[in-house]
Formats: sequence, structure tokens, C-alpha cells
Amino acid sequence: MTSAKKQHNPAAARRAKLEEARRKERARERRSRVITIAASIAVVAGLVAGGGYLMSAADKQDQAEEQAKSSPVRGERSWDELTQNHVQKKVDYPMNPPVGGDHNPVWMNCDADVYTAPVPNENAVHSLEHGAVWVTYNEKAKPADVEKFAERVARTPYSLMSPVKDQDAPLILSAWGKQVAVKSATDTRVAQFFTKYVQGPQTPEPGAACTGGIAR
Repeated sequence: MTSAKKQHNPAAARRAKLEEARRKERARERRSRVITIAASIAVVAGLVAGGGYLMSAADKQDQAEEQAKSSPVRGERSWDELTQNHVQKKVDYPMNPPVGGDHNPVWMNCDADVYTAPVPNENAVHSLEHGAVWVTYNEKAKPADVEKFAERVARTPYSLMSPVKDQDAPLILSAWGKQVAVKSATDTRVAQFFTKYVQGPQTPEPGAACTGGIAR
């Protein structure tokens, strides 16, 4: 009985860590919205008169985010019926970066890991199978965007980031079976993609580890 509990504890701890990170991110964004709205209201009528409006506006924004979860990401591409075999060889994926298919038995660590050198596709695909979002960029990406993405990934469990030199667009976000190219780190689709697909419904193995794999 004790052994069974121990086996379930790591997954529960990972889920708790992810939920805590999401809670902090929501709180951070909520505080930012409230401050921004407060500054606008202060110019017009002062903070006291606008206090009720502040919370109402923040609540409406929260509702908008929930709606974004259920809405398709604009410009997103999807792939279905992806294979999930473990292989020890290189895989010729039909998309770049890959979003699924056969992959290495060991995943890339994806516990808010930012890699400054390319990582093996076969290991990164295994991370996507575990519910991670993979941010990739090439030499055409603006340094400011790369920095902002690195900051976001560094505070988001179940995400990783690495350069992919030969990808078609400067900035690409990938999850299992999902991919979108974005114009910048401030593109509104970035937050939606992370909210929707970090341990999202597309995940073949929700709750599987993002640590204990390969780290570079």
C-alpha cells in the first residue's frame, strides 16, 4: 500500500506545481490589468470612485481568457492520428519543428527549460507527448522577442525553448498536434496558446514527468 502511494506522489506533485505556476501567472496578469485600469480611471474620476469598476473589468478579462481557451488559435495548424512509438533512430518528420509522431524513449526536460542550442527533435517530441509547449526560433527572430519568450518559458512548468535554424518562420509555438507561427512575443496568440495547450486536452500523456529526462 505504501509503495502504491509513492508511485502516485510524483505526478500529484507535478500537477500541484503546474497549478501553482498557473495561479501565480493569473494573479500576476490580474494585478497588471488592475494597475493599468486604475491608472486610466485615476485620470478620469479617481481611484475611490472607480474601485468597483476595477474589479468588474478584471473579472470580465478573466471571462475573456476562459473563452479564449475554448476558441481556436488564429492561424493554427493541426495534425491528427500521430504515431507514438518509441524508437532509437532519427525520425523524418513531415513538419518542422515536429509536433508529434514516433520519438525517442527519453524526453527533453521541459520544466521551464530554456536551451540556447538546438535539441534533438525526437526527444522534444516526447516532451510534447507529456503536455509541454515548445517555443522555437531562428536567426531572424528579434533578440527582444527571444528574451521575452525565454522569460515566459522560465516561469512556466511544462514548457521548453530552443533554436531551430531551418524552421520557416522566426517564431513558432508547438504542442502535440498543434502549431502556430507568431509575429512577436507580444502577439495575443502567445498567451492563448500557452493557456490552451500547456497540459491541455491535446496531451496524450497528461501528468507525465517533465524532469528526469535529457538536459543540455
